[in-house]
Amino acid sequence: MALVKLDTGFNIEVEFAITPFHKRFFAWIIDCVVLLAYSLLMGKLLNGVDTSENLWVYVLAGLPPLFYHLICELTLNGQSIGKKAMAIKVITQDGGQPSLSQYLIRWVFRLADFPIWVLPAIAYGALPWWCAIFLFGGIASVISTPYTQRIGDLVAGTIIIDTKTHTSWEDTVFTELETNYQPRFPQVMQLTDKDINTLKSIISTVQKKGDYDLSMRIGERIKSKLQIESDQDSLDFLETLLKDYNYYSTQ
Repeated sequence: MALVKLDTGFNIEVEFAITPFHKRFFAWIIDCVVLLAYSLLMGKLLNGVDTSENLWVYVLAGLPPLFYHLICELTLNGQSIGKKAMAIKVITQDGGQPSLSQYLIRWVFRLADFPIWVLPAIAYGALPWWCAIFLFGGIASVISTPYTQRIGDLVAGTIIIDTKTHTSWEDTVFTELETNYQPRFPQVMQLTDKDINTLKSIISTVQKKGDYDLSMRIGERIKSKLQIESDQDSLDFLETLLKDYNYYSTQ
Protein backbone atom coordinates (compact mmCIF):
# COMPACT_ATOMS: atom_id res chain seq x y z
CA MET A 1 0.00 0.00 0.00
CA ALA A 2 1.33 3.45 -0.95
CA LEU A 3 2.35 5.76 1.88
CA VAL A 4 2.70 9.53 1.96
CA LYS A 5 4.63 11.58 4.51
CA LEU A 6 3.02 14.93 5.31
CA ASP A 7 4.75 17.73 7.16
CA THR A 8 2.95 18.79 10.34
CA GLY A 9 2.89 22.07 12.24
CA PHE A 10 5.84 20.85 14.33
CA ASN A 11 8.06 20.11 11.33
CA ILE A 12 7.60 16.39 11.96
CA GLU A 13 6.54 14.14 9.09
CA VAL A 14 3.49 12.00 9.81
CA GLU A 15 2.92 8.96 7.63
CA PHE A 16 -0.47 8.24 6.05
CA ALA A 17 -1.58 5.18 4.09
CA ILE A 18 -2.98 6.21 0.71
CA THR A 19 -6.25 4.52 -0.22
CA PRO A 20 -5.72 1.98 -3.04
CA PHE A 21 -7.90 2.21 -6.14
CA HIS A 22 -10.01 -0.85 -5.32
CA LYS A 23 -11.13 0.56 -1.96
CA ARG A 24 -12.16 3.84 -3.58
CA PHE A 25 -14.02 1.86 -6.23
CA PHE A 26 -15.91 -0.29 -3.70
CA ALA A 27 -16.77 2.83 -1.67
CA TRP A 28 -18.18 4.38 -4.85
CA ILE A 29 -20.21 1.22 -5.54
CA ILE A 30 -21.68 1.30 -2.02
CA ASP A 31 -22.62 4.96 -2.44
CA CYS A 32 -24.27 4.14 -5.78
CA VAL A 33 -26.28 1.38 -4.09
CA VAL A 34 -27.39 3.83 -1.38
CA LEU A 35 -28.47 6.39 -4.00
CA LEU A 36 -30.22 3.70 -6.06
CA ALA A 37 -32.12 2.46 -2.99
CA TYR A 38 -33.18 6.03 -2.23
CA SER A 39 -34.33 6.54 -5.84
CA LEU A 40 -36.38 3.33 -5.81
CA LEU A 41 -37.96 4.27 -2.50
CA MET A 42 -38.83 7.77 -3.72
CA GLY A 43 -40.18 6.28 -6.95
CA LYS A 44 -42.63 4.15 -5.00
CA LEU A 45 -43.62 6.97 -2.66
CA LEU A 46 -44.19 9.41 -5.52
CA ASN A 47 -45.91 6.92 -7.80
CA GLY A 48 -49.14 8.48 -9.04
CA VAL A 49 -48.22 12.05 -8.04
CA ASP A 50 -49.24 14.47 -10.80
CA THR A 51 -46.00 15.95 -12.18
CA SER A 52 -47.67 18.97 -13.75
CA GLU A 53 -49.20 20.12 -10.47
CA ASN A 54 -46.59 18.91 -7.99
CA LEU A 55 -43.28 19.39 -9.77
CA TRP A 56 -41.77 20.84 -6.59
CA VAL A 57 -42.16 17.44 -4.90
CA TYR A 58 -39.90 15.83 -7.51
CA VAL A 59 -37.42 18.69 -7.23
CA LEU A 60 -37.19 18.25 -3.46
CA ALA A 61 -36.86 14.49 -3.81
CA GLY A 62 -33.97 15.00 -6.22
CA LEU A 63 -31.95 17.25 -3.89
CA PRO A 64 -30.57 14.54 -1.53
CA PRO A 65 -28.90 12.55 -4.34
CA LEU A 66 -27.56 15.77 -5.85
CA PHE A 67 -25.94 16.94 -2.61
CA TYR A 68 -25.31 13.47 -1.15
CA HIS A 69 -21.49 13.49 -1.26
CA LEU A 70 -21.15 17.11 -0.16
CA ILE A 71 -23.48 16.72 2.81
CA CYS A 72 -21.95 13.39 3.85
CA GLU A 73 -18.36 14.64 3.75
CA LEU A 74 -19.29 17.78 5.70
CA THR A 75 -21.27 15.96 8.39
CA LEU A 76 -19.33 12.68 8.57
CA ASN A 77 -15.85 14.18 8.87
CA GLY A 78 -14.69 13.59 5.30
CA GLN A 79 -16.58 10.37 4.70
CA SER A 80 -19.62 9.21 2.75
CA ILE A 81 -21.48 6.04 3.71
CA GLY A 82 -19.33 4.12 1.24
CA LYS A 83 -16.10 5.65 2.54
CA LYS A 84 -17.08 4.90 6.12
CA ALA A 85 -17.85 1.27 5.19
CA MET A 86 -14.42 0.97 3.53
CA ALA A 87 -12.63 2.85 6.38
CA ILE A 88 -11.30 5.65 4.17
CA LYS A 89 -11.61 9.41 4.50
CA VAL A 90 -10.74 12.73 2.88
CA ILE A 91 -7.97 14.93 4.33
CA THR A 92 -5.94 17.84 2.95
CA GLN A 93 -2.53 17.34 1.35
CA ASP A 94 -0.92 18.79 4.49
CA GLY A 95 -2.71 16.34 6.77
CA GLY A 96 -5.47 18.62 8.04
CA GLN A 97 -9.24 18.72 7.90
CA PRO A 98 -10.55 19.99 4.53
CA SER A 99 -12.31 23.35 4.51
CA LEU A 100 -15.83 23.97 3.21
CA SER A 101 -14.39 25.35 -0.04
CA GLN A 102 -12.31 22.19 -0.56
CA TYR A 103 -15.34 19.96 -0.04
CA LEU A 104 -17.28 22.17 -2.48
CA ILE A 105 -14.55 21.89 -5.12
CA ARG A 106 -14.47 18.09 -4.80
CA TRP A 107 -18.25 18.01 -5.15
CA VAL A 108 -18.38 20.33 -8.17
CA PHE A 109 -15.64 18.42 -9.98
CA ARG A 110 -17.67 15.21 -9.83
CA LEU A 111 -19.17 16.58 -13.05
CA ALA A 112 -15.72 16.13 -14.61
CA ASP A 113 -14.69 12.98 -12.73
CA PHE A 114 -17.92 11.06 -13.29
CA PRO A 115 -19.56 12.78 -16.29
CA ILE A 116 -22.59 10.52 -16.67
CA TRP A 117 -24.27 13.43 -18.47
CA VAL A 118 -21.99 12.72 -21.46
CA LEU A 119 -23.98 9.58 -22.37
CA PRO A 120 -27.37 11.26 -22.94
CA ALA A 121 -25.59 14.15 -24.68
CA ILE A 122 -24.05 11.69 -27.15
CA ALA A 123 -27.34 9.81 -27.52
CA TYR A 124 -29.17 13.02 -28.48
CA GLY A 125 -26.39 14.13 -30.83
CA ALA A 126 -25.31 17.10 -28.72
CA LEU A 127 -21.78 15.64 -28.50
CA PRO A 128 -19.79 13.44 -30.95
CA TRP A 129 -19.31 9.75 -30.07
CA TRP A 130 -15.62 10.15 -29.25
CA CYS A 131 -16.53 12.31 -26.23
CA ALA A 132 -17.30 9.01 -24.45
CA ILE A 133 -13.62 8.92 -23.56
CA PHE A 134 -14.29 11.66 -20.98
CA LEU A 135 -16.28 9.13 -18.96
CA PHE A 136 -12.96 7.63 -17.84
CA GLY A 137 -11.21 10.89 -16.91
CA GLY A 138 -11.66 10.48 -13.15
CA ILE A 139 -10.68 6.80 -13.19
CA ALA A 140 -7.60 7.56 -15.29
CA SER A 141 -6.59 10.28 -12.82
CA VAL A 142 -6.97 7.95 -9.82
CA ILE A 143 -4.94 5.21 -11.49
CA SER A 144 -2.18 7.45 -12.86
CA THR A 145 -1.53 9.85 -9.96
CA PRO A 146 0.89 8.85 -7.17
CA TYR A 147 -1.66 9.44 -4.40
CA THR A 148 -4.66 8.03 -6.34
CA GLN A 149 -6.30 11.45 -6.65
CA ARG A 150 -9.20 12.11 -8.95
CA ILE A 151 -9.42 15.47 -10.75
CA GLY A 152 -11.46 16.98 -7.91
CA ASP A 153 -8.78 15.96 -5.40
CA LEU A 154 -6.01 17.52 -7.48
CA VAL A 155 -7.85 20.82 -7.79
CA ALA A 156 -9.05 20.89 -4.16
CA GLY A 157 -5.70 19.80 -2.72
CA THR A 158 -7.08 16.72 -0.96
CA ILE A 159 -6.15 13.06 -0.68
CA ILE A 160 -7.99 10.00 0.62
CA ILE A 161 -6.31 7.96 3.33
CA ASP A 162 -6.93 4.47 4.65
CA THR A 163 -7.90 4.91 8.31
CA LYS A 164 -7.89 1.20 9.10
CA THR A 165 -4.15 0.84 8.46
CA HIS A 166 -3.16 4.23 9.82
CA THR A 167 -2.88 4.46 13.58
CA SER A 168 -1.78 8.09 13.85
CA TRP A 169 -4.83 9.86 12.46
CA GLU A 170 -7.33 11.14 15.05
CA ASP A 171 -10.75 12.52 14.16
CA THR A 172 -11.02 14.97 17.02
CA VAL A 173 -8.86 17.18 19.25
CA PHE A 174 -11.05 16.61 22.30
CA THR A 175 -10.10 14.50 25.29
CA GLU A 176 -11.63 13.81 28.67
CA LEU A 177 -10.72 16.04 31.62
CA GLU A 178 -10.89 15.40 35.34
CA THR A 179 -13.76 17.15 37.15
CA ASN A 180 -11.54 19.69 38.93
CA TYR A 181 -8.82 19.93 36.29
CA GLN A 182 -6.46 22.90 36.69
CA PRO A 183 -4.64 24.03 33.51
CA ARG A 184 -0.95 24.94 33.60
CA PHE A 185 0.00 26.39 30.23
CA PRO A 186 -2.31 29.10 28.77
CA GLN A 187 0.26 29.52 25.96
CA VAL A 188 -1.18 26.37 24.42
CA MET A 189 -3.95 28.49 22.84
CA GLN A 190 -1.35 29.81 20.39
CA LEU A 191 -1.58 26.41 18.70
CA THR A 192 -4.19 25.60 16.05
CA ASP A 193 -6.65 22.71 15.90
CA LYS A 194 -4.37 21.13 13.31
CA ASP A 195 -1.42 21.38 15.74
CA ILE A 196 -3.50 19.77 18.48
CA ASN A 197 -4.69 17.01 16.14
CA THR A 198 -1.07 16.30 15.34
CA LEU A 199 -0.16 16.44 19.03
CA LYS A 200 -2.85 13.89 19.90
CA SER A 201 -1.70 11.54 17.15
CA ILE A 202 1.92 11.85 18.34
CA ILE A 203 0.88 11.01 21.90
CA SER A 204 -0.96 7.94 20.57
CA THR A 205 2.11 6.88 18.58
CA VAL A 206 4.42 7.28 21.60
CA GLN A 207 2.09 5.25 23.81
CA LYS A 208 1.69 2.43 21.28
CA LYS A 209 5.30 2.22 20.06
CA GLY A 210 7.16 3.49 23.10
CA ASP A 211 8.91 6.09 20.94
CA TYR A 212 9.87 8.46 23.77
CA ASP A 213 12.57 10.05 21.65
CA LEU A 214 9.75 11.44 19.48
CA SER A 215 7.92 12.87 22.50
CA MET A 216 11.16 14.50 23.73
CA ARG A 217 11.83 16.13 20.35
CA ILE A 218 8.27 17.38 20.02
CA GLY A 219 8.21 18.57 23.63
CA GLU A 220 11.38 20.62 23.20
CA ARG A 221 10.13 22.20 19.98
CA ILE A 222 6.82 23.19 21.57
CA LYS A 223 8.58 24.62 24.63
CA SER A 224 10.78 26.69 22.35
CA LYS A 225 7.87 27.83 20.18
CA LEU A 226 5.59 28.78 23.08
CA GLN A 227 8.36 29.86 25.46
CA ILE A 228 7.30 27.39 28.14
CA GLU A 229 9.42 26.06 30.99
CA SER A 230 8.48 22.69 32.45
CA ASP A 231 10.26 19.90 34.29
CA GLN A 232 7.59 17.34 33.44
CA ASP A 233 8.38 14.10 31.67
CA SER A 234 8.09 14.73 27.91
CA LEU A 235 5.01 12.53 27.44
CA ASP A 236 3.31 13.97 30.53
CA PHE A 237 4.06 17.45 29.20
CA LEU A 238 2.40 16.71 25.85
CA GLU A 239 -0.64 15.18 27.56
CA THR A 240 -0.91 18.26 29.80
CA LEU A 241 -0.86 20.52 26.74
CA LEU A 242 -3.66 18.49 25.18
CA LYS A 243 -5.76 18.72 28.34
CA ASP A 244 -5.04 22.44 28.74
CA TYR A 245 -6.14 23.11 25.17
CA ASN A 246 -9.40 21.27 25.81
CA TYR A 247 -9.91 23.18 29.06
CA TYR A 248 -9.37 26.64 27.60
CA SER A 249 -11.28 25.95 24.37
CA THR A 250 -14.42 25.03 26.34
CA GLN A 251 -14.41 28.05 28.68
